[in-house]
Amino acid sequence: MAGGRGWGGVSLAVLLWCGLGSTSALGGARGEGSRLWVEAQQRSVRKERSALSQVAHRAMPAVVSITTVQPHTTPGTDGEPQKGIGSGLIIHPDGYILTSAHVIEGASEITISVYSEQGYSEDFRAEVVGEDDRTDFALLKIDAPRKLPVLKLSSASRVEVGDNVVVIGNPFGLSHSVTVGVVSAMGRTEVTPSGRDGEFDFDYMQVDASINPGNSGGPVLDLQGNVVAIANAVNVAGQGIGFAIPVDIAKSVLPHLRKYGRVRRGWMGISVDDSTPGVIETYGLAHARGVVVTDVKEGGPASRAGLRVGDVIEGLDSGRVERAHKLRWQVAARGVGHSVMLRVRRGDKPLKLRVKLEEPPEDGGLIAPAVATPSQKPEAQPAGEPDTGVGGSGGQPGEQAPAKKEGHAP
Repeated sequence: MAGGRGWGGVSLAVLLWCGLGSTSALGGARGEGSRLWVEAQQRSVRKERSALSQVAHRAMPAVVSITTVQPHTTPGTDGEPQKGIGSGLIIHPDGYILTSAHVIEGASEITISVYSEQGYSEDFRAEVVGEDDRTDFALLKIDAPRKLPVLKLSSASRVEVGDNVVVIGNPFGLSHSVTVGVVSAMGRTEVTPSGRDGEFDFDYMQVDASINPGNSGGPVLDLQGNVVAIANAVNVAGQGIGFAIPVDIAKSVLPHLRKYGRVRRGWMGISVDDSTPGVIETYGLAHARGVVVTDVKEGGPASRAGLRVGDVIEGLDSGRVERAHKLRWQVAARGVGHSVMLRVRRGDKPLKLRVKLEEPPEDGGLIAPAVATPSQKPEAQPAGEPDTGVGGSGGQPGEQAPAKKEGHAP
C-alpha cells in the first residue's frame, strides 16, 4: 500500500505540472516524460552493471584457485588423500600470493591455478613463505615464466555500509566465480571462524555477496577494483551473511611473513577489558574513558613499567584507546622491540608509562569455535599461538546468535 501511494504521488505531481498545457500537450508530455524516465533508469542500470563487470574482468587474471592435498586420508576412501580448495590473489608480479592460512593448513602439497594470457588455466606448485594462524593469513610463492598481474591492496576504510563490493573466488571448485553485493556491516567483533583464536577481535566486514566453501582467501573489491578485504567466513545458519577480514590486517602482517615466515608480535603482559558499567563497578572506578587493566603478568614489560590492575589506559602513543580489542591489535602490530607510551589514569591521577614490547612467551593460546570457515576441507582444531600479552574477558558465541567471545589473561 505504501508503494502504491508513493507512485500515486509521483503521477499526481506530473499531472499537475502537465495541466498547465493543452489536452494534447498533456498526453504528449506525459508520454515523453515517461519515456525519458525509463531511459534514464535503464542508463543508470547499464552504467552500474558496466562498472561491476569492469571490476570483475580487470581483477580476474590476478585471482587464483588453490588446491591442496592433505597427508591424512578420508575414512571410506581406500586410502585416498583428502583434498581442499580455496582462493587467493596475486600481490606481486614475481608470484607472491596472499590467501587465508586455513586454506593451506596441514597441506603436504599446494597447487595454484592461474589464468594464462591466452585465457586457459596454468598450474604451478606453490611453497609457503609464511603463515599466521592468529590473523588467518598466509603468503605463498610460485615460479611463473612471466611477470604476473597483481591486485592493489587498499583499505577497508575506503568503503562504507551500503557500498557495492565484488567477490571473486573458487567456491566449490568453480574457479573465478563472481558475486556482487553490498557491505552489510562494519566492525563485527563477535566472529570467531572455525575454532580460530579470535584474540584480536578483528573488526570483520560483513557482506551479502555470496561467499561459499572455497571462497576463503579470495578478494573483496571496491568499485575501483582495489582489494578492501579478504573473504574468510560464512554463517552456516544464515543466507547472505558472509564475513571478510579487512585488508589492512593483511598489510600489517605481510612484511613479517615475507621476512620471518611468521609474525613477531609485540607483547606487554596485561589483560584488559572495555570500561562497561559492570567493569567500572567491579574495580571501583568513578569514571573510565578507555580500557581497564584486569591482570598484569608479573615480571612482564608492563609490570616492570609500573602498570597495575585497575589502571585505566586512555591512550597509546598519540592515539586514544577506547576499546580493548583495538588496543590488543595495536600492541601486537607494533612489533617486538618497539616502545609505546601509555597514557594511564590511576584513580584521579594521570600517568605516562613507557613500555618496551617483547616477544610473547609460549604459554598462551585460545580456541573459541563459532562460525564455519569457507574452505572445503575437513575441520581442524588449530593449536593456539603465543599470547600477545593483551588479553580480554567474556563468553563464547554460537553460530546463529553472536555473543561476547571468551578471553584470557597471560
